[in-house]
Amino acid sequence: MVFDHQKTVGDISIVFCTDAYLLTINQDHLNHDYYTDIITFDYCESSVVHGELYISIDRVKDNSKTHKQLIYNELMRVVVHGVLHLLGHKDKTTADEANMRKLEDHWLQALHNITP
Repeated sequence: MVFDHQKTVGDISIVFCTDAYLLTINQDHLNHDYYTDIITFDYCESSVVHGELYISIDRVKDNSKTHKQLIYNELMRVVVHGVLHLLGHKDKTTADEANMRKLEDHWLQALHNITP
């Protein structure tokens, strides 16, 4: 598993919104008619990472209850998930999804180990 993506950080915007707002984006831009916790728009150029992460705080709160996690922990997982998409990782297949979870766990642990 590759942890060094050899990319440069560009502009990444994070928009926190409601279920209703993100559902509209999902319907209008992806032709999906369901709630989701995050939608990532990838604007990467070469090795520079650029994009927008739209995160439903409603979904994050519900998922934190479902997974018995603090809201902060679930929010960090969703942000990491979105950035991994910007780095080119997919989660459409079962294998891709399992790999994504391993990468999320790795980067969440790395973030946890950062000391001020």
